[in-house]
Amino acid sequence: MVKKIYFLLCMIFFAAMLFGCGYTTGSLLPADQRSIYVDNFKNGIDVGKENTEYSKYALYRPGLENDVTLAVVDRFTFDGNLKIANRDNADIVLTGTLSDYRKEALRYDNADNVEEYRVKITVDMELIRPRDNKVLWHEKAFTGESTYNTTGRFATSEQLARDEAVEDLARRVVERTVEGW
Repeated sequence: MVKKIYFLLCMIFFAAMLFGCGYTTGSLLPADQRSIYVDNFKNGIDVGKENTEYSKYALYRPGLENDVTLAVVDRFTFDGNLKIANRDNADIVLTGTLSDYRKEALRYDNADNVEEYRVKITVDMELIRPRDNKVLWHEKAFTGESTYNTTGRFATSEQLARDEAVEDLARRVVERTVEGW
């Protein structure tokens, strides 16, 4: 009886290993998409546009579009599913425009001083297959974010939070491209 139970459990285990649940960490890219060109992100932030009663004007940090471009290229290199290529040899091309940079207050102390902020960087982008100029996908308001404290032992700077938000955005861009979601 014990041998039958042991045999049954072994069979269930091996069946589960053989068929699995279908989850994979590999790329979902088609076989004809093995290289990518990341075009320089453009700055589309209108710094003179009035937005809300709480944030009267859009913020802009000079050179932020360059930081985003470099972070996305670095992340594709780190990921390894797509090789970075020049525009003429790339199977797909990623273009993007920086559309918003926000610094939002999250938490206040008793004297209404801001203790924590969230930094959000938003881009509009599209992935194009250059051989037939087909747009594979288009994303509006794709966001990377980070938070930082202004006081206490975990206090950091807005620059560090901005760098973390750029890295978060780059990670999400690569996931969107490689994994398709």
